[in-house]
Amino acid sequence: MRLSTKGRYAVTAMLDLALHSGQGPVTLADISVNQGISLSYLEQLFAALRQKKLVRGVRGPGGGYYLGRAAAEISIANIICAVDEWVEFTRCGGRENCRDGQRCLTHHLWDQLSDEIFQFLSDISLQDLVDRGRAKPDAPTVSPGALEAGTKRRAA
Repeated sequence: MRLSTKGRYAVTAMLDLALHSGQGPVTLADISVNQGISLSYLEQLFAALRQKKLVRGVRGPGGGYYLGRAAAEISIANIICAVDEWVEFTRCGGRENCRDGQRCLTHHLWDQLSDEIFQFLSDISLQDLVDRGRAKPDAPTVSPGALEAGTKRRAA
């Protein structure tokens, strides 16, 4: 599965937030610098994440963002779906009208693949990713490329 930049960056930003939980609110400017994601892009992502209550913001000086609930309660699928980036493998988007208004021969295969990937990402929490990072003593700051590579290895 290849996620869009929007989905990968949302997961990366949420992981950055999880890694800094307990240290006070985290600003989008800090995440932007830490992860190399533009501030305006993060603002768009966090608007969607805030709407789904995956993050909560604190206004004013010393403000920033906290996770909306415990890292163990937020799955990677929650994050991807919050920014409307779920990847559907059927050509019809699940409507079963892919071939001249009828279901195509391989519809079930692609639909099942979408379900498997969703389940896989539902079974991984932010806390799981935090724990994996801490298990490696010299783990670098998580970047979108590193996160993607880690997901590919587990899927293999």
